Amino acid sequence: MVLETDIEDVAAQRDDLPTAGDAYDTDEEIPVTDLFAESFIQERTEFDSFDEMVAASPSDADTTDELETVPHGVWDEFVAETTAFEDEQSFVMAARDHWVATKLDLN
Repeated sequence: MVLETDIEDVAAQRDDLPTAGDAYDTDEEIPVTDLFAESFIQERTEFDSFDEMVAASPSDADTTDELETVPHGVWDEFVAETTAFEDEQSFVMAARDHWVATKLDLN
């Protein structure tokens, strides 16, 4: 099951919405731990943190820093089994939407 976000609906109801530049600098890298905030992980997965999720994955990775060692197909299957998302892409896009909504104070 893929959870749809209603960020556009919430944004449309706001008069004082900041610009994208107020929320995010295009040259800024978003740390993975910020993107996968604890509140997002706790609401949408079986885990309390992203590090805990990575450590529980069927791989040798124990922390977010080692995420790249998890094979893509294995990660997709793990995401589908342990989260509210069908695959990694939908998981990442929902995390991104949550991060943006948080930065714009829409949550």
